[in-house]
This record gives sequence, C-alpha cells and structure tokens, in this order.
Amino acid sequence: MNLDKVFKNNEAWIKKQLATSKSYFEDLGKGQTPELLYIGCSDSRVTAEDLMGLGPGEAFVHRNIANMVSGIDLNAMSVVEYAVSHLKVNHVVVCGHYGCGGVKAAMQSADLGVLNGWLRNIRDVYRIHKTELNAITDEEKKYERLVELNVKEQCVNLIKTAAVQKAYRDRNVQVHGWVFDIHTGKLIDLKIDFEKYLHDIMEIYHLD
Repeated sequence: MNLDKVFKNNEAWIKKQLATSKSYFEDLGKGQTPELLYIGCSDSRVTAEDLMGLGPGEAFVHRNIANMVSGIDLNAMSVVEYAVSHLKVNHVVVCGHYGCGGVKAAMQSADLGVLNGWLRNIRDVYRIHKTELNAITDEEKKYERLVELNVKEQCVNLIKTAAVQKAYRDRNVQVHGWVFDIHTGKLIDLKIDFEKYLHDIMEIYHLD
C-alpha cells in the first residue's frame, strides 16, 4: 500500500463532506451522543459503521480479535463503562462474523504464542457448548455455530458487568447479539433473550 494514497483519500473525503455540509467538521467538534455501543471483530473486512449504514457520532465502537468481552480486559471494560455510564448509550451490541479467523485459530492445536491466552476464552465457549458443537459433522457449519455461541457468551459477559446492570435498572439499556454474514453482507440478529440471561445470572453476578 502506498501511504501517500491515504492522505490523498483524506483530502478527497474532506472535500466531499464539506460539499455536503459546510459545518460538517464544526458539528463533529461539538461532541458525540451515540445511541449504541458496538463491540466487533478487528477483521479488516468488517467495518462497523459501513455495515450498519451509520455515520460519525452514531455508534461508539470497540474492536478486538473475535469480538471478546473479558472482565479482565481493562480496554474493553473501560469502553463499556464510558459508553454505558457516561455516554448513556441505550443499546450494546456484540457483533461477530462468519469466517472469523480468531474463532478458527482457537480450534487449532497449534501454539500461537501470546494469542494463546486470548483465544482460550473462545475455547472455553467451545467447552461449554461441546455437546451441541460435536454433534455438527460439517466443519464449516460447526465454525459458524461457534461464532454464534461466542457472540451469545460475550453478551452474557456484558450482562455480568455493574455498568450494564445499573443502566438496565435506571433506563432499560439493552444488550444484543448479532452476526455479520460476510458471504452475503447481511446482519443477523441472534435475538438473545436479554432479560432471561439477566435473570438467570443475577443470583451470582448481581452488583449494586
């Protein structure tokens, strides 16, 4: 990649935005009031705002390998706290995608160095759901189902947090699980039963 092209693209983008609205950048500088927090994968093929059809200021975005939400990941937890408690988003979305390299890597027996600890979280998802997954004979379908189950488990991890629990009590914030079908471009709502998950885990994870 010729990095000079990036800066030329930036100049063209500025002209395009100003042609649409002369106050475009002035408006951007006034702050942000996003409606949702989007937690997705770092995969370079999956761009959050584009696939949702949203513009600047409409979504607060956090991305990492395989869209993980770990309670010991200070980066992710800081994003959740800021978006939910300070920006007051009304929706929190975990969005995985079919063809996720992180999910596939987690199912390999190879030593992947520093990635081992990160991918262990996905292997834990497999362990929890191994009866269902081992019954799937088609490897591609198995990976796709693991992508879906991983999204659901990361939603559960979100529900365990004090920020989400408090925001649910105060203003009924909602957690959603989606999958992006990279082969068709479609967003799939997994329709997780947020309130059921919340009720089921509150006995152990209830935080005032």
